[in-house]
Amino acid sequence: MTTVFERLKKIVIDQLGAEEEQVVPSTSFTDDLNADSLDLVELVMAIEEEFSNDNRELRISDEEAEGLKTLQDAIDYLKERGIEDE
Repeated sequence: MTTVFERLKKIVIDQLGAEEEQVVPSTSFTDDLNADSLDLVELVMAIEEEFSNDNRELRISDEEAEGLKTLQDAIDYLKERGIEDE
């Protein structure tokens, strides 16, 4: 079973070049991983791609993206939209 956290963790490692041990729910994309605005846009796009499927297209607005400051914020956001562990 793959959890939302595990899927997000892989995206963060791939997109931001983070070390695996750096990526925990409380990790701040900007403060802990030094992501800049371009990194964050690319991260949101990767999240949209990963969590979209034939039955559901995930689109994160700019306003919503601004609220995704930590990995836990992203997990909560996805779960509020009905995305569950697989």
